[in-house]
Amino acid sequence: VQLVESGGGLVQSGGSLRLSCVASGTTFNIFAMGWYRQAPGKQRELVAVISDGGNTSYADSVKGRFAISRDNARNTVSLQMNSLKPEDTAVYYCNADLLNRPLNYYSAFADRSFGSWGRGTQVTVSS
Repeated sequence: VQLVESGGGLVQSGGSLRLSCVASGTTFNIFAMGWYRQAPGKQRELVAVISDGGNTSYADSVKGRFAISRDNARNTVSLQMNSLKPEDTAVYYCNADLLNRPLNYYSAFADRSFGSWGRGTQVTVSS
């Protein structure tokens, strides 16, 4: 599975951005698609993940501000980010996982290697 992210950029605190990720290749059996982020000097962390059935899980830090959505027919996953804060600044990565794991796996093991990863898109929130 190949993943390509788009939609990052520079935004002021309180602003919004929408990230998108398109999957190609062997996509029919993707179970979970998610967004992760890594800030300088920090470990990669889960932002949000969505299963093929539409179940979602979010990091506590983004609940109520971010929304993940998925279009299985178009093999895309999007992340709507509202009320952005400077601490949201990071490189955001898209992930697609073929294995049927419980969603809490992705928050617990976000820094591990699993599934397929995009190259990342930079999100910078200025204060």
